[in-house]
Amino acid sequence: MSWHACPLAESRPAAPDEAAVELELVPRTRDIGGFEVGRVLPSGKRRAVGPFVFFDQMGPSILGAGHGLDVRPHPHIGLATLTYLFEGEILHRDSLGSTQAIRPGAVNLMIAGRGIVHSERTAPELRATPAPLFGIQAWIALPRAAEETAPAFDHHAAATLPSLDEGGVSLRLIAGELMGLSSPVTTFSETLYADIALDAGARLPLPPGAAECALYLVSGELEIDGHRHAPGRMLLLRRGAGLALRASANARFLLVGGEPLDGPRYLWWNFVSSSKDRIEAAKADWQASRFPAVPDDAEFIPLPDTPGP
Repeated sequence: MSWHACPLAESRPAAPDEAAVELELVPRTRDIGGFEVGRVLPSGKRRAVGPFVFFDQMGPSILGAGHGLDVRPHPHIGLATLTYLFEGEILHRDSLGSTQAIRPGAVNLMIAGRGIVHSERTAPELRATPAPLFGIQAWIALPRAAEETAPAFDHHAAATLPSLDEGGVSLRLIAGELMGLSSPVTTFSETLYADIALDAGARLPLPPGAAECALYLVSGELEIDGHRHAPGRMLLLRRGAGLALRASANARFLLVGGEPLDGPRYLWWNFVSSSKDRIEAAKADWQASRFPAVPDDAEFIPLPDTPGP
C-alpha cells in the first residue's frame, strides 16, 4: 500500500528531535441556534490549516422529538462551506434555490464567492421522533483570485466519492488527491480532506509532506510515534514529519490540509475575505437586505454585535 499524505510540495525529513505532532487543538463550545458545537478552528493558537479556516464538530447528539436543528438563513462571502456527516441528516436550502438533504458519507459543498445565503435545518418529517446528529462543517477560504466568484452549490452522494478498504484501513476521499484517488469535489487551491478508519491494531504509515496538514481524531485512540491521543482533538502535524500511526482501538479520523493561504484572511461572523473593506461592505449589505433571500423562508439571523466565530 503506497500512501502519500499531503503530497503538495517537496518534503524535508524531520530532525530526530522534532515531534511529529506540533500542536494539539481542543474544541471550544459554541451555540449555533439552539445546538452546541465544538469549534476547533479558528483558534488562538492556530487560525488555519492549509485553506481550512473554520472547523466545527456537530454532536454526537440526539435531537429530541419535536425539536431539531434550526440555523436560520445567514450570509457568507469569500469561502466554500463543506458539510460532512457521520450520523443524521441536515436539510440545506440556499438563495440559489437549492434544496438538498445531506446524509452520512455525502458532501454538501456551497461556494459562497461574492455572496450567498443559506439555512441548515432538520426536515419537518424527521422531527416527530428523536434523531442523531454527528458531523463536521468546515470552511475553506478561497484564493484571492476566486473570492468574488459566482456562488454555487454542489452535492456529491457517498457512492460518488472514491474509497478503498484494505488491510484494516478504510478510506473515503472527500476532497483533493490521495493514493492515486481523485475526488470530484471542486477545490480552488490544493486541498486534502479524507475520512480514514483503522481497525484495532492496524498500522498506517504517512510519509513526509511539506504542505500544512492535521489529523482530527473523531473516535477511538491513535498512537503516533508511540504517543497516544484521545478523540476530539486536532493534531497539527509538523511540516516534513513522517508519521507512524497505530490504532490502539478502532479509530476514525479526518486528514485535512493543503496549500497555505495566499496571504492573511479576516474572519468576521460568517464572512471571510483578504480585505477588511470587503467585510465591511458585506456587513452593510446584510443590514440593508441587499443579499439574495432563501426562497420561502422569511426568517434570518441579524448581524451580531460581536464578530465571532
